[in-house]
Amino acid sequence: MRRAVPWQDGRVAVSSFMVPLGTPASPFTLPTLDGDKVGLSDFDGAPGLLVAFLCNHCPYVRHQEAVVGPVLAGYAERGLGVVGVCSNDTDAYPDDRPDQLRAQAARAGWTFPYLLDTEQDAAAAYRAACTPDYFLYDASLRLAYRGAFDYSTPGNGRPVTGELLSAAVDNVLAGTAVPEPHQPSLGCSLKWKPGREPR
Repeated sequence: MRRAVPWQDGRVAVSSFMVPLGTPASPFTLPTLDGDKVGLSDFDGAPGLLVAFLCNHCPYVRHQEAVVGPVLAGYAERGLGVVGVCSNDTDAYPDDRPDQLRAQAARAGWTFPYLLDTEQDAAAAYRAACTPDYFLYDASLRLAYRGAFDYSTPGNGRPVTGELLSAAVDNVLAGTAVPEPHQPSLGCSLKWKPGREPR
C-alpha cells in the first residue's frame, strides 16, 4: 500500500506503489539529454537493469544524488544497465527542464543516461509514484526489487549509503532473489500533466 508522509515544510511525501515482483520491464525508447535515443532493447544481455525515476527539484532526490552517482557507476562497471528517467511536468516544474537536469547530472557526477519522458508514458507503464523511485530488473528483465535507496530521508539524520539498493543489485548480479520485505521508496509525488494522473 502506498502511504503519504508529511514533510517538514508542510509538503506531503508519497511512497512507491510496490509493483508486484516478477513484473516484466515495459518497453521504452526515450531521448537522452544529448538527443540520442535509449530503449529497453539496448540492455539485452545485461545481467540486470535499474530504471530510476528522478528529477532535479525534489529534495528527496537532492538528498541522495551525490551518493547515487558513485554507487551506480560502480555497478555499471560490473555490467548493470542503468537509466535515469525524468517524467515530471516541466511546464509546472521548470526546474526539471533539460537544462536543469543537465546541471544536476554534472553536479551529482551521474554518468548513466538521463532520459526525458515528456509524454509520461514510461512513468505510467512502470507505475512510478514518486521521485526517487527505483525499479531493479534481473537478467530476464523481470522485476527483482522496487524500493528505497537506503533508510535516509531529508531530516531524519541517517546517513546516505545506498545500502538497500546496493544489496538488491548484489543479489541480482549473483543471480539470486532479493529477500523481502522491500523498503518502499519515499519522495515527492510524480508531477503528472493534467489528465495523466494514474487512476
